[in-house]
Amino acid sequence: MQGIVLNTLLCLLLLLFKAKAASDNESFIFNGFRGANMSLNGLAEITSNGLLRLTNTTKQQKGHAFYPTPLHFNTSFSFSTTFVFAIVSKYDDLSGHGIAFVLSPNTDLPGSLADHYLGLFNETNNGNSSNHVFAVELDTILNPEFGDIDDNHVGIDVNSLRSVKAHTAGYFSTDGNHGFRNLSLISGQPMQLWVDYDGPNMELNVTLSPIKASKPVVPLMSITIDLSNSTLDSMYAGFSSSTGSVLTSHYILGWSFCINGRAQDLDLSHLPSLPRIGPKEKPKVLTVGLPHILSVVVLTVASIVGVTLWRRRKFAEVMEDWELENGPHRFSYKELYTATRGFREQELLGAGGFGRVYKGVLPKNKCEVAIKRVSHESRQGMREFVAEIVSIGRLRHRNIVQLLGYCRRKGELLLVYDYMSNGSLDKLLYDGMKKDTLDWSQRFHILRGVASGLLYLHEGWEQLVVHRDVKSSNVLLDGDMNGRLGDFGLARLYDHGTDPQTTHVVGTLGYLAPEISKTGKGTTATDVFSFGAFLLEVACGRRPINLRTEEQMNLVDWVLDHWRRGTVIETVDEGLGGEYAVEEVELVLKLGLLCAHIVPSARPSMRQVMQSLDRDVELPNFSQDYMNVGIPHMEGYHGFDDFFMSYATSSDQTFMHSSTAEVSLLSGER
Repeated sequence: MQGIVLNTLLCLLLLLFKAKAASDNESFIFNGFRGANMSLNGLAEITSNGLLRLTNTTKQQKGHAFYPTPLHFNTSFSFSTTFVFAIVSKYDDLSGHGIAFVLSPNTDLPGSLADHYLGLFNETNNGNSSNHVFAVELDTILNPEFGDIDDNHVGIDVNSLRSVKAHTAGYFSTDGNHGFRNLSLISGQPMQLWVDYDGPNMELNVTLSPIKASKPVVPLMSITIDLSNSTLDSMYAGFSSSTGSVLTSHYILGWSFCINGRAQDLDLSHLPSLPRIGPKEKPKVLTVGLPHILSVVVLTVASIVGVTLWRRRKFAEVMEDWELENGPHRFSYKELYTATRGFREQELLGAGGFGRVYKGVLPKNKCEVAIKRVSHESRQGMREFVAEIVSIGRLRHRNIVQLLGYCRRKGELLLVYDYMSNGSLDKLLYDGMKKDTLDWSQRFHILRGVASGLLYLHEGWEQLVVHRDVKSSNVLLDGDMNGRLGDFGLARLYDHGTDPQTTHVVGTLGYLAPEISKTGKGTTATDVFSFGAFLLEVACGRRPINLRTEEQMNLVDWVLDHWRRGTVIETVDEGLGGEYAVEEVELVLKLGLLCAHIVPSARPSMRQVMQSLDRDVELPNFSQDYMNVGIPHMEGYHGFDDFFMSYATSSDQTFMHSSTAEVSLLSGER
C-alpha cells in the first residue's frame, strides 16, 4: 500500500516538473541574438554582433525567423510581446516592403511570396481561414488591392494582408494632451513595438514608439477580437519580411515574449548597434588641429579658392521648386557616366522620340539600372522631363516602372529607372526568334498586371494620372515576366473629379481614342481605349495599325468584323499554336472591344476591367442580336454602368433586341 502511494506521489511530482518546464518555455527574452537558437530560412541570419537581419539588400526575396519551440495556446490564452526593429534603405524616401510579427502553425510559411506579400501568403491562399496566421505588419508600400491606407502604416492581419484594422505609423505622446506624432518606418532609426492580447476580454492593443521613449499610455490601436478561432493549440512566434525593387535591410535588435503574463522589459543598453550609415566620423584631432596647421596654406591660396567658388556659383545647376517638393533621389552626372561606362554604344538599350536609353550598373551598390538620356535635339525635352519627375517620381506600385532618381547637367536630362531584364513587350510579341517564348498564361498575367497599374494611376494615387500613351512598347517586363507600365513622358496629373484641360493631340496611332481628334483631351476614357487596343494586340499578336501591309482595316475593326461573323477565335495569334484557355481568350477579346468602344461613356472603367479579368464580375454574353443594338443611342442610356447593371439584372434573358438598330454596340458608326 505504501509503495502505491509513493509511486503516485512520484508521478505527481514528475507531472509538476514537466508542467514547470513547459511553463518556462512559454516565456523568453533576447537582448540581442548572439548565440540564440532561432529557426531561420530565406535571407534571415544572425550577424556577428547579434543583430537578427531578416533581409539584406537582395531584391524580391523573403526572410523568416521563428522561436524554434512551439508555444501552447488554450482557448482563453493571452500573450504579450515587445521587440525593437529598424528598416534601413539605400534611399531616404524609398523602401520595401516591411516586417511582420507572426503567429503561425509552422516556421516556413510554405508557398509564401516576397514583395507585397511580406513572406506571409501568396495569390492563392491570401484570405483563407485555413491559414491560421495572425500578424502585425509594419508596411512601407501602398498596395490598393489590400486596402492599404498609406505607405507608412501598422496593420493587424488575420489570415489575410487586408488588415482588420490599420493606423498610420506613430504614437500618442505621454504629455497631458496625448497628441499624435508621426513616425517614419523607413527612417533607419530603431523603434519599439508592443503587442498585448487579453484573451478573456478579447482585447488586442498595439503600441509603437521611438526606442528612447517610454511605452505610451494610449496604444496606437485597440481592437476587440477573438483570436482563439484563428489560432491552433500549438503555434510558432516569429517574424517575416520581404524586399522588392529597392535595396532594403530589415533588422530585429531585441525580442521578449510571454504567454498568460507580461513580457519582460528589454535592456535597451545591451541591444546590438545597427551598421553605420554614411562615412566614418573624423577624429577630433583632425577637425580641431587641421585648420591651424593649414592656416598658412589657406591664406596663400585664398584668391584661387575665391575664383573657384565664383565659377561654381556661376555654373551651378538651378534647383526648381518642383524638384525640392517632389524630386526623388538625385544622382551625380559622374556616377551615371561611370555606370554606363561613358554612355557607350554597347550599353544602348534603345532610342526613340524621347531620347536614348542605356543600361548601367551604379558604382556604389552595383545595382542594375536603365538610364534615359533626353537628347539635345528634343525641343520638348524639359517639358517631358518635368512630367516624368512630377508624376512617376512618387508613384509606388509593383506594375509601374520605378523611377529611382534623376540628374540635370548643362541642359542634359537623365532619368534612372529599375532595369527590366526582359525588355519591352512589343519586342517579344514581334521578334520572330523570341515570340514562341511568350505563352498565353504569361500574356494573361502581363495584361492583368498592366490593368492593375493603370487602375492605380486612375484611382489609387492621391491624384488622377492620365498616362496618354498606353501601348506594348511602353510595357516593360522584369525578370519574373511581370508587366510594368512605363514611359510617363506624356503623362498628366489632375485632381480627382476635375476636367482635364490639355488640348494637344499626343499619343500613338492605333491606340488613340477617336474623340482625341476632336477634343485633344486625354482622359481616363482615352486611356481605357488605348488599353483596349493593347488587349487585342496581345491576344492577336498584331499591331493596332500595320503600315507595312495593304490592309485598310485596323485591328479593332478587324476583330469586331470576325466577332459579327462568329469567327472571332480565328483572330487569336497563330504563334500560340492553339495552346490557350478559350474562355480567357474570349474574355480578353470581348473586353478589348468594350474598352475600344467609339462612345467614351460606353467604355468600362479600369476598376470594372480588373473585376472582369479577376472573374469577380461576368461580362455580358454577346449574341448576334445583341451585337446589332446601338445602346449608346437609346433613350435613357447613361453609359457602361447602365449597360452592365442591365445585364446583371436580366442575365437569364436576352439582354436587348432590336431588328432595326444599325449602330453596333462595340464600334458605333465605324
